[in-house]
Amino acid sequence: MLKVGMIGAGWVTQYHLPGWRERGDARVVAICDPDIDAARARAAAFGIPAVYGSADAMLEGESLDCLDICSPRESHVADVHRGLRRNLAVLCQKPLAPTLGEAEGLVAHIGGARVMVHENWRFRPYYRRLRSWIDEGALGNARAVRLEVHSSGMLPDASGARPALVRQPFFRGLDRLLVMEVLVHHIDTLRFLLGELDLESARLSRTNDEIDGEDVAILRLRRRADGVPVDISGNLAVHGAPPIPADRLWIYGENGTAHLDGTDLQLVGYSSRAERFDPAASYQAAYSGAIAHFLDCLETGAVFETSPVDNLETLRIVEAAYASSGFQAGRQS
Repeated sequence: MLKVGMIGAGWVTQYHLPGWRERGDARVVAICDPDIDAARARAAAFGIPAVYGSADAMLEGESLDCLDICSPRESHVADVHRGLRRNLAVLCQKPLAPTLGEAEGLVAHIGGARVMVHENWRFRPYYRRLRSWIDEGALGNARAVRLEVHSSGMLPDASGARPALVRQPFFRGLDRLLVMEVLVHHIDTLRFLLGELDLESARLSRTNDEIDGEDVAILRLRRRADGVPVDISGNLAVHGAPPIPADRLWIYGENGTAHLDGTDLQLVGYSSRAERFDPAASYQAAYSGAIAHFLDCLETGAVFETSPVDNLETLRIVEAAYASSGFQAGRQS
């Protein structure tokens, strides 16, 4: 039984903790957060025996095998180093670091240590199924790819509140919002499905003065191997879209078109098929799948799909998007 310490007790931990609970070979034995009340609440809800106000106190007070880093991205580098100094296996929430440069510096120190980035989107069941269709050749060679990630969450509702900021208040202060916090998932997933990608162009903008970062992004990428165009439209202020974004993906192949609409996946072509996935179950399955992959690789010694080195490829695209767009963070005056 591996003993796990969790750094952070914020929003995302409500999905991490069920994933750990599903496994019989690991247990979260301690949790820490500067907001000690939040840590106590998570501990009470999930039967975690020890609560601390800081990561250092937790690491001094516990004998652990693994760290699950669920802290804000600004502290990821320091928290990974905490784990490395104690020779712990580390699972770190995405992104590995706030910038590509910081991530590259951290990767240089990780070496052969067992560190995985918790980049969970690719573990959603419908994306795993789509990957299996691609692998069996059901789509044939891709000719073009289009992804939409749209919501109305940044538009005021009847009460004047913006649903995206009610659900995730920390969005307000992120200087890198849509691309680094949301579309980073989709870039990684497209890499999982299609192979390595390179950014051609990016246009980022902000629609309201309650946020520092961007909530609109248009990205044009190309697959490195053959130049297939891959277009991403991200927009959190779309009238008529649901408050919570849902992925809409089209892969146009020579043998068929794969289309994902939320959690409905279909293939139309020479080999047509369709599957529906439960939205809530799929959301949790992404977290549980990432944690299961982490533990399975620890047991077998296999390479993590979302290793720190792999995550650098995603972060290179993210960094290029901010650099090429010229977007300047900061609230509108």
